[in-house]
Amino acid sequence: MSNISIRQAALSDIEALSVLFDGYRQFYGRDSDVAAARKFLVDRFNHGESVLFIAHDGAEPVGFTQLYPSFSSVSLGRIYVLNDLFVNELGRRKGVGAGLLSAAVDFAKEVGAIRLALSTANDNATAQALYESKGWERDDDFFYIYPIR
Repeated sequence: MSNISIRQAALSDIEALSVLFDGYRQFYGRDSDVAAARKFLVDRFNHGESVLFIAHDGAEPVGFTQLYPSFSSVSLGRIYVLNDLFVNELGRRKGVGAGLLSAAVDFAKEVGAIRLALSTANDNATAQALYESKGWERDDDFFYIYPIR
């Protein structure tokens, strides 16, 4: 039986997070580079540029989510962008993704954020199904373009 726990990550989690983050990047077609993943995450911690949550199944790290702070000028409030959510093979089909999503929502509410936003690849049906099952709705009101690739 699985024993899933989710908590806000600390710098002491960096090794486990680096492996998970590297797996996330590979999922999106990037080459493995744990050292670069580690440096990226350490930079986020050192500059207070993101909030991470880590999931464990017992003692085994199995997933993470990363939130980036931002602001809404129109609404005059803090928002968070849920930029990354990943569950490795060991953690899948155990509620880890839903738990990480709930932890992100709870955190945003606790700090008074007015919105939590996310996006996922158009072909990531699994993630879309999770988000929609938790009450998230597609945004058809805005047109997104990305001029720099």
